[in-house]
Amino acid sequence: MLRKMMVRGLYALLGLMLYGCSSADNEMAGGNIAAVNHTLNAINWLSVNGYRAYGGGGSSCCIIMPTKWRPGLKAHIEWEVDPDPFADAPPLGTDEFRTFMVKHKANYQRHSTTVEIPEWPGTESCDLKVHFLTCNQVKVTTACAVYGQPNYPIKEPKQMKEPAVCPR
Repeated sequence: MLRKMMVRGLYALLGLMLYGCSSADNEMAGGNIAAVNHTLNAINWLSVNGYRAYGGGGSSCCIIMPTKWRPGLKAHIEWEVDPDPFADAPPLGTDEFRTFMVKHKANYQRHSTTVEIPEWPGTESCDLKVHFLTCNQVKVTTACAVYGQPNYPIKEPKQMKEPAVCPR
């Protein structure tokens, strides 16, 4: 009898736990990560909350995000920058090229930051777009509009030069 009651209690507890997991506030969905580079440097790769993506533009699959925005939602972003993406390299496949790349990669810079993900209405988020700005600043959006459209929230131009002094 006691065993039967314990089993029923465990089933009830499991049911309550599953109900909490299925709440609309906890629903998650997959989406793409898109990199938008506003600098003259190359973004080799980026990572958002551990999900790694190509930094050269376009979008990469996938990131898991809540379907409904909630306060305190953040993106921890790590990325690698090539400050001289158009360096004169020797021909591919040569020993000179391999030596050149060892020295060139030594100049790569790695950065990280954590930014708040802005609120989106209802469940209308479209991918996570990461904008790389000068002075290693980053902005993110889930807007469904495309960069350059009037209703797109991030307005900074592309191909911005680094200022002589970055703001602190």
